[in-house]
Amino acid sequence: MRVRVFYHDRCFDGAASAALFARFYRERVRDGAEFVFTGLVHRAGALFDESKFDGDENAIVDFKYSTSPKITWWFDHHQSAFLTPEDAAHFEQQPSSRKFYDPDYKSCTKLIATIGEKRFGFNVEPVKELVAWADIIDGAQFASVNAAVEMREPAMKLTMVIESNQDPQFASRLIPLLADRSLDQIIEEPFVAERIPPLMERHQKSIEILRQRTECKEGTIFFDITDQDLEGYNKFVPYYLHPDCIYSVGLSKSSFRTKVAVGSNPWAHAENMVNLAEICERYGGGGHARVGAISFEPNQFERARSAAREIVQELRASQTGKS
Repeated sequence: MRVRVFYHDRCFDGAASAALFARFYRERVRDGAEFVFTGLVHRAGALFDESKFDGDENAIVDFKYSTSPKITWWFDHHQSAFLTPEDAAHFEQQPSSRKFYDPDYKSCTKLIATIGEKRFGFNVEPVKELVAWADIIDGAQFASVNAAVEMREPAMKLTMVIESNQDPQFASRLIPLLADRSLDQIIEEPFVAERIPPLMERHQKSIEILRQRTECKEGTIFFDITDQDLEGYNKFVPYYLHPDCIYSVGLSKSSFRTKVAVGSNPWAHAENMVNLAEICERYGGGGHARVGAISFEPNQFERARSAAREIVQELRASQTGKS
């Protein structure tokens, strides 16, 4: 039995969800299955290559819904889980005991753990550390902005490694460890440990770059780092630098996309917060109510910059009362 697991790549919750699903499947569905892990990223255009839905079972975790009949398991918690209204209708009209969606969950890992325990008798006790950290990281439930930026905990170091990874073979080595070993043990693995010192140095450099590039005005931070190699930068740094700001909008670039990241400060309190997923959906992106993103083709910088400017203007107006 070959099970291909598609997951949100370069994301701690995505990798944790894939690991937890594999453990759940092995323990409660079928032991002895072979797992193949395939990362998915949000990009302009088609998100799925259906020719890769080649497992005896195919699962998608922490990523958008696919109507393909080849997908036998699905778990997601994003508000923007469906690419189109037709996809949402397809999910609603074809109830399945193996496809689950709940946007009230902070992390997909916690959703899988809960469903696995309540519906299938999965023992979550051995994976409590992984579930707890996925919920903290994906739900931005850190005790303070310093805890999110100073990268002291093993989970934060591992998040930095996962989000910065460019090696397609790395995740297939890491994911099987996530649900079977402690995070302390994992960051001591040589293939993980060797990545941490240069990434910590890069992280410190990124703080200084963002210190120079971020502008906080009328409650919203804006920055453009498309000329920098900062894929996987720590998204909490803007709030570390500007703790009183409510929102942030950032432009960045990688080999496969130009990205507009839209977020809100977990440690700042404001009334009538704007739903950021709804804003991003207007430009073909999505996410959660408090954090979202839009992916453009790498050569669509002007379109991305225009979208970013419009969003910044809208968010600043929401704080000043101007239209």
